[in-house]
Amino acid sequence: EAQLAESGGGSVQAGGSLKLSCTSSVSSIAGKCMAWFRQAPGKQREGVAGDWPGTDTYHAAPVKGRFMISRDDAKNELYLQMNSLKPEDSGVYYCAVVGCGSWAASSWGQGTQVTVSS
Repeated sequence: EAQLAESGGGSVQAGGSLKLSCTSSVSSIAGKCMAWFRQAPGKQREGVAGDWPGTDTYHAAPVKGRFMISRDDAKNELYLQMNSLKPEDSGVYYCAVVGCGSWAASSWGQGTQVTVSS
């Protein structure tokens, strides 16, 4: 298992930015299909962005144009740059190893809280 760990969450005002990071202490993420998910209170976990090597990155409609997924394999880190944040972006954000081209996750991090106030 990848044993992923997220960081970078926090509280910001609407319109602000945060950059989330995800790393694994026990395995390399290089070449792995990775994704960011989020879960708001009372809602199901949803896929936000996917980075599947060999294909273009994918961003879900609610975040497209505001969020950007990227990775640095040399640092063994996955990122989610979040700009123009909205209150509805609040929730716990998770990174995961996923099946390529899908949201089927095999390893999860513990999550990092993002709170956006209006």
